Amino acid sequence: MIRTFLRHASARAAFLLLALLPVRAWADSCPEDCSEPAPPVNIYSHTGAGHLSPATLGALPRVYVPNRSSNSVTVIDTMTLKEVDSFSVGSKPQHVVPSWDLKTLWVANNGTGKNGSLTPIDPMTGKPGPQIAVDDPYNLYFMPDGSAAIVVDEALERLDFRDPHTMALKSSLPTPTCAGINHADFSVDGSYAIFTCEYGNGGLAKIDLKNQKVLGHLDFSKMGMPQDIRLSPDGKVFYVADMMNDGVFLVDGDSFKEIGFIPTGIGAHGFVVSRNGKRLYVSNRGSHKMEQGKAKGPGSVTVIDFATRAVVAQWPIPGGGSPDMGNISADGRQLWLSGRFDSAAYMIDTISGAVTKFRVGAEPHGLTVWPQPGRYSQGHTGNMR
Repeated sequence: MIRTFLRHASARAAFLLLALLPVRAWADSCPEDCSEPAPPVNIYSHTGAGHLSPATLGALPRVYVPNRSSNSVTVIDTMTLKEVDSFSVGSKPQHVVPSWDLKTLWVANNGTGKNGSLTPIDPMTGKPGPQIAVDDPYNLYFMPDGSAAIVVDEALERLDFRDPHTMALKSSLPTPTCAGINHADFSVDGSYAIFTCEYGNGGLAKIDLKNQKVLGHLDFSKMGMPQDIRLSPDGKVFYVADMMNDGVFLVDGDSFKEIGFIPTGIGAHGFVVSRNGKRLYVSNRGSHKMEQGKAKGPGSVTVIDFATRAVVAQWPIPGGGSPDMGNISADGRQLWLSGRFDSAAYMIDTISGAVTKFRVGAEPHGLTVWPQPGRYSQGHTGNMR
């Protein structure tokens, strides 16, 4: 009996010893941290070709061009490449903005301050709905979680947080240190946004979104006129187009410090990210003027590689032009931009840089292409995530 017990006890001990050996060997191979490295961040991973949301199913393939001085929107069919509609909206339409839930396109008519409005467009029909009175909506963004719309009151120097569907006012945040508050983009975790300050000394304002307060102001090394802003795919660097410095400032968002500058072209103005998230298209408006710039100017598009931060292509507008704001087709093959001082819209082949021109209304601005891939829109002409 005793002999049997010892025999079983010895077998059990040998089993335990064998079971422990690989554990110890594994532990000895990584004594500090055996966790797998986190996958690299790519904030544009859901905006590639083919990643259309079910919410966009049935949306007409269209380009919507807001004509600031015509108080109208021109509609172009991206399949036939023909104008299919034009309709009146409010005073001074600036941008056509996809809603967070991708179900509405909002035309931001900033008027002259108190006579501003938002015009909803149904992307399933391409038709506008009744206007909603809103103070000075120069631009429109959405909280990363979709809880509120953020109306950028450029002339009134404040941000209005509104219901994302009814646009009823919820709260306001004055931004007195950011003259001409303008365009924005959001941190990876959605905790803060950085807005460009177009007037005064230029620079940027950093906004705490949760507590709705201004965290600070950044002045660039060269006084200028910041326009569009866009976050790098890895979520570390904000690219800022500066119209007076003819290039792009690089800013570390967390430390809120300027870390570099990339020359692009005269009047660097707008940004569009390629469908594969590897390149940034920079529209250079060809002029330092805000309004009434010369037609057929030296406008161009600069292509920047995100990985190297190097310019990899330069596409001039044949015969001159003034590329402003826009976006890219769902398949990534067509870059659409408004021609601000040329009453035109440009379709640029993203492989060859070849340009096709379309006649639209007077002083076209922030056009959008719809539908676009992505889970939700953070605003502007389609800052998708």
